[in-house]
Amino acid sequence: MEFIKVNPAYETNIALIELNRPKELNALNLQLMGELKEALHTLDNTPNVRVIIITGNDRAFAAGADIKQMAGQGAIDMLNIDQFSTWDQIKKTKKPIIAAVSGFALGGGCELVMLCDMVVASETAQFGQPEIKIGTMPGAGGTQRLTRAIGKVRAMEMVLTGRFMTAAEALAAGLVNKVVPVELYMQEAIKLARAVAQMSPIAVKLAKESVLQAFNSTLEEGLVFERKNFYLTFASKDQKEGMSAFIEKRPPNFTGE
Repeated sequence: MEFIKVNPAYETNIALIELNRPKELNALNLQLMGELKEALHTLDNTPNVRVIIITGNDRAFAAGADIKQMAGQGAIDMLNIDQFSTWDQIKKTKKPIIAAVSGFALGGGCELVMLCDMVVASETAQFGQPEIKIGTMPGAGGTQRLTRAIGKVRAMEMVLTGRFMTAAEALAAGLVNKVVPVELYMQEAIKLARAVAQMSPIAVKLAKESVLQAFNSTLEEGLVFERKNFYLTFASKDQKEGMSAFIEKRPPNFTGE
């Protein structure tokens, strides 16, 4: 891996992926996104990994797509490159992903944040979809996920003016879970990952799948989907262990079975 660093055993049951193009503020070129897709696929199939954290560095999570790769392309070129197929594969990751964000999360960087399931941000984090300033628009979910996350009028302002949103604004708008000083954002992301990693991996996967289904279905369809996943948890040893531990007033020992 040239443009990301992967530690599958960063902590017990927690994997860490670091975007690693510091000179380019972690701009998301095709190679980086391909490496990220491969790493997530591997970690998704690594039994000991229960939660994945994606981060950049203090200055930038990712400052956008690599404009130099796209500037000279035509519409047919972009269609043939099919860069968004990589994003579609990342979206299919079954294990929970936490974004630990500091500094710039712009354009594709903001869209990558929104592909994650939870977000911890430093006070220096800035979120934005500034594609309009270079004559184009978001293409990896910026108009769709941002609107669902923060509402039409806020999303419209950000997409049509390119204005950045501060970490405090992002917290108030529901785009992030927590904002902390820059020296603490990784610690808070790890703390959140630990809390999730203690739960039944099977229940976590099914619960994540059910929450995401809410964005792709009507309420009634979503309730049917949720119910089926709820019933499915009763096929696991973890469900028996969890309920037995509750009755016996002891901590559960979830094994992912």
